[in-house]
Amino acid sequence: MSADAGYGSEANLAALRKRKISAYIAVGRAKHPTRSPRHNGPLARAMATKLKRGGKRSRYRLRKQLPEPVFGQIKHARGFRQFLLRGVKKVSEEWALICTAHNLTKLMARA
Repeated sequence: MSADAGYGSEANLAALRKRKISAYIAVGRAKHPTRSPRHNGPLARAMATKLKRGGKRSRYRLRKQLPEPVFGQIKHARGFRQFLLRGVKKVSEEWALICTAHNLTKLMARA
């Protein structure tokens, strides 16, 4: 299992250990490590060691090959933070428009 730092609490790590689930969960931001008590427990320190030990071959790094970067690019580079319309149909159409703009921008950068 792989998850963002938002799920990296001691309670969550303990529950995963109890269920014998092998997990890779960030315990803070890579460029701006957190010092909160939430990420300073023994299980969080063990997870941080596990992530560092994997290095470039870490399974957690596989997230970069998934859609995860696309959402970050749309959120950061395109400035999309929330939907402007309401309703499933309208939100679906708005999302399709945002994805189309993102894909066209990527295509134009390659040309």
